[in-house]
Formats: sequence, C-alpha cells, structure tokens
Amino acid sequence: MRESLRRSLGKPKPSDVGSGFVTGLFSIPEGMAYAAIAGFNPVAGLYAGVVPAIVGSLTSRTVLMVTTLTSAIALTSQSVLSDAGLDPKNAGNIATLTIMAGIVMLLMAVLRLGAVMSFVSNAVMTGFSTGIALQIITGVLKDATGYKPQGHNRLYQLGDWLAHIGQWKLAATLVALATIAVWALARLVRRLEAVALLIAMVVASVAVAVLGTDVELVRDIAHIPAALPGFSAPDLSAVPHLLGGAVAVALVGLAQAAGIGPSVPNPDGSRSSVNGDFAAQGLANVAGGLFQSLPSGGSLSRTGVAVSAGARTRWAGVFSGVMLAVIVLVCGSLAERIPMPVIGGLILVVGGELIWGKRHDIVLVLRTSWMSAGAMILTFLATTQLPLQQAIILGAVLSLLLYCAQAARRARLVALTRDPATGDDWLTGEPPASLPPGQVTVLYYDGVSFFAEMNRIEAMLPRPDDARGAVLILVMRGVPDVPSSSVVKVLRRYVHGLDAQGGRLILAGAEPGLVRLLTATGLDRDLGPDGILPAEGALFAPLERAVAEAESWIAGRPA
Repeated sequence: MRESLRRSLGKPKPSDVGSGFVTGLFSIPEGMAYAAIAGFNPVAGLYAGVVPAIVGSLTSRTVLMVTTLTSAIALTSQSVLSDAGLDPKNAGNIATLTIMAGIVMLLMAVLRLGAVMSFVSNAVMTGFSTGIALQIITGVLKDATGYKPQGHNRLYQLGDWLAHIGQWKLAATLVALATIAVWALARLVRRLEAVALLIAMVVASVAVAVLGTDVELVRDIAHIPAALPGFSAPDLSAVPHLLGGAVAVALVGLAQAAGIGPSVPNPDGSRSSVNGDFAAQGLANVAGGLFQSLPSGGSLSRTGVAVSAGARTRWAGVFSGVMLAVIVLVCGSLAERIPMPVIGGLILVVGGELIWGKRHDIVLVLRTSWMSAGAMILTFLATTQLPLQQAIILGAVLSLLLYCAQAARRARLVALTRDPATGDDWLTGEPPASLPPGQVTVLYYDGVSFFAEMNRIEAMLPRPDDARGAVLILVMRGVPDVPSSSVVKVLRRYVHGLDAQGGRLILAGAEPGLVRLLTATGLDRDLGPDGILPAEGALFAPLERAVAEAESWIAGRPA
C-alpha cells in the first residue's frame, strides 16, 4: 500500500521546486486580479492558490494540472451569486458555493460522468480551449498597457484595445514589453529555458523598483495579510438558492480542466482520467471552501506557467500552494511590490503559448471537414461572447449534432459475393438496385442503428419489385445490442414488401439484444422460421447457415 502510494505521488524533481515558486508567485497577482474583476474580495482569490492547489495536485490523475481560481470560474461564480440575490463578498456565501460545486464534481466522478466529455469532439474542445486562451489574454490587457478595453465580449474588447492604442500608458506598456523581451532572451539559453518566467519576473520587478517607474503594483489591488487562510463556515441557508448555480460553476470548471489532459500529457507516461480529475477538483473545492477559497478548477494558464517553469511531477503543484502560503506568511509585503505590467506581460506570453500550442489542432480541424471547422469556429465565438456556462452547453449540442451527422453519413450497405476463384472467400461490392428473382443476395449492414441513418439505409435496400423466389440475407453482426426502434420499422416495411412479391428476408449474425428486441416486437413472426440466425463464436457461421437456409427455401418453392 505504501509502495503503491509512493509510485502514485512520484519523487519530486529539483525543477519542481522552482516551478512551484514561480507558480506560487503568479498566484498572488493573478488570483487577486481574477477575484477583483468578478467583484470578490481579492484575498479570497489569493487563498484559492493554497489549499485547492495542494489537494488538487496530490489527487489529480493529470499530473501537472494546477487546480486554482480561473477567470471563467470567478466570473461564473459572481453571476451565480448575483442571480441568487446573495452578496459575493460574504464569506459564508462563498464557502457554500465552493463546497457545493465540489460536491457536484465528486458526484459526477462517482457516477463516472467523465465519459460524457468523450462525446465532446476535438473540434469543439479546440474552439473552447482557444477561446479560453483568448480570455486569458484579454483579461490582462489593462495590466499590460494601462488601458481597460470596453465591450461585452472578448473579441470586441480586443478590437477596442487595438483601436485605442493612443490611450495606452507608456510606462506600463514599456514594462510589459521589457518583461516579454527578458523572457524571450532567457529562453534562448537552454539551461535557463525552464526558469525564463521567473527570471523575467525578478529582473523586470527589480528594474521597476530601481528606476522608480510609476506603474500599478500588486498592493494597489489589495493588501496581502501576513496570515494563512482560516476556517470559513458555509451558510446553510444559501443552499437552496445555489443548487443550479453550483452545477453551472462545476461544469465550467470541469470543461476547462477537460482540455488540460490532452494538452499537457503526463511526463511519466501514465494515462490521465477525466473521472479522476473530476474527483480531484471536487476534493480541492470541498477542502478549499472550508479555508476561505473561491471555487476552483483546473487552470489552463497556471498549468501553463508551471510547465513553462519546469514542472515534471505533481509535486510542482503542491509546492506552488506551499510556496504561496510561505510567501504570504513571511514576505507578503515584498510580493505586494510586484508590478502588474510584469504580470500582464508574462500572462500574455502564457496565453500566446497556449494558442500557439493549439495551432496543429486548428489546422487539423480546418482540413478535416467543413462541419468540424464550423463547430470549432462557433464554439470559439461562443466562448468569447457568451457566458461560459452557455458556451459549454452550446459546445455539447454542437458535438452531439456533429456525431449524429457523421454517424448518419457513415451508415451503408455492403454487398457480399462469393469469390469465384476460391468459392469460400467473400468479396465486397455495391448493393444491387433490385433483387434478382430466384437468387440469394447478401448485404452487410455497416452502421450503428442510429435513427438518423435509417432513411439512408432504407434508400440503399434493393427494390423488391420483381423478387419472386428471391432471398435477401442481411448480416446484422455490427448492430449494437440495443438498436434504435427505427431499425425495426424499416425491417418490417421491407419484410412486408418482399412477402407481397414472393420473396424472403433472413437476418444473420444478430446480437442477443437485437434478437430479444425483434422477438418482443413480433418481427420474428413476420420473418418466419429460421428468419433470425443469432451471432456465434465463428464470425461467418451464421452467414453460411443463412445461405444454406435460403438455397433450401428457394429449391423447395414450386416452379
């Protein structure tokens, strides 16, 4: 047991300590800024980087994922509390929402609803992740340039920011650009690449202090108390008002985190688990809610910072929470001196790297099909212009529609004919337009029995106009155990049409679930004796039996 736990946690690397220190430093201004933007007490955003980060990193199946406050979760939480008529600065309300969101995440993990995320297409997730990265960038434009862009959606804000370049503050802009330049120069040295973010932060911050540059500092957002987060009791009276809101916050957090696993694979080669990540984030929120934290989830930006700073094991996230607690406790006043343009410049780098990292997926989706490209673009636009809970729902609907369209287009009938050279093998081909009288025709149903594909399948069935003494064998081996009822309706219509012309239909290789359904709906009586031949261990055995039955039936008919 102890050895298994040791393997699961892994051995911390020296680079994890540096990564944890950098990520912990980032958590001070970024967490406070996200909380302040959403109208919360900035210190609650700061504390979201302590307990949730430690608990989430210790339990997450995506090793490098950092669990903490994100801009999307902060804005969604503020919207939920406001809609419920609750004060977003009340500690009891925040604790209640955070714990409830964590419980929802845990329930989803227990019910193994992580499988639902597998139905979200790569196109939708690419659009969603790129939109979130753009949100990260637009969220720090004011810090980087001193001008706060106007508008209700991110694309409009980006355009407004570019259109008002004359209103950018020179000092803030130069500090942000200098920070990015130092980062770029540090990355040119391979040995400094892992700590380029930390070098840029320290060098730029020291330069601002030495030169006395007049820019906004962390202390201008809020005072950092030299104390660890204390116990925060939830307000149980707020529970009925936050039931729906807690689900919305949980979905936003889980949807953001779902894109981290594919983007940041585990360095040890182990596989991540969406359900495992659900549980980890749930535990992080339940624990964090008791210690003054805002709702948290897998943070794409903070994970990007950790990875860029050299994270190699889950201990990087643990160290980030510990380092943040130590920094707050020991030298909070020093952390207050970090210039906001420095943070803004480095977050621009992180957001840019996230978008750049998605370039291959974007190109792949654009080259795949117009439907996939359309789903990606619509999800991206929704993520940048709608509340995230609505964007998530839209993305899920788009994924479902994309799946339905692809399933319907994939369905087909394949004709099987004997190889004249061997007499045993089966060759594939196109189905005939009509059934030849007095002969056996074999078709293989290649589909998932989805109702949307039935019109296509019915149109491909050979016409039974002159099918006297003809037998159609339909191989149903690939049909799921629980097919659509539309399959039964199509088969019944075809059986009646064949019967009226003196022909017959035999189903070969039917799975047990399909056999039960056909029997329960009475289709077995329409097909007659030996009209349904169940699947067997030998793949082609039911087909051979069906051919023998068909030939015997044809031979036994009167001339």
